[in-house]
Amino acid sequence: MAESFIRANNNPDAGHIGSIYGKRNRDDVIKGRCQRLYKRQLEGHPARHLVLEHATREDISEATAWRDWSTVCEWNDQDWNKERETMLPRIQAMRVKLFDKAVRKGQLQTAAQILDSLGKVVGESVETVHINAPELSIRVEPKSS
Repeated sequence: MAESFIRANNNPDAGHIGSIYGKRNRDDVIKGRCQRLYKRQLEGHPARHLVLEHATREDISEATAWRDWSTVCEWNDQDWNKERETMLPRIQAMRVKLFDKAVRKGQLQTAAQILDSLGKVVGESVETVHINAPELSIRVEPKSS
């Protein structure tokens, strides 16, 4: 503990961007850290794993790593709100591409599932098919003598 204090006070670069000994980092340093965490979130790890790993990699406290994570969550919300309008066409394009690959590779079960999901988007669901199907009604009347 005393060693880190002495190192911080004797270091001519103390207070420089890279120093973490009680100095507040500039906003661009914090933003860069958050951007690196934002990029790593696509690896599929749970939030706690990402935050703890971020704290270790960036040599910051766990509380600071959680603050960075909250910034990343805000960015995710902003991204979702911006891209919500174009999300459906992009998903549909991915489904069509996946369908083509599945058929080329002979994965017919996968292709059938993709067709089902495409059909649901355009309104072809089991309920819709049943609603649009003609309804037959047979009534047997008693024989009158």
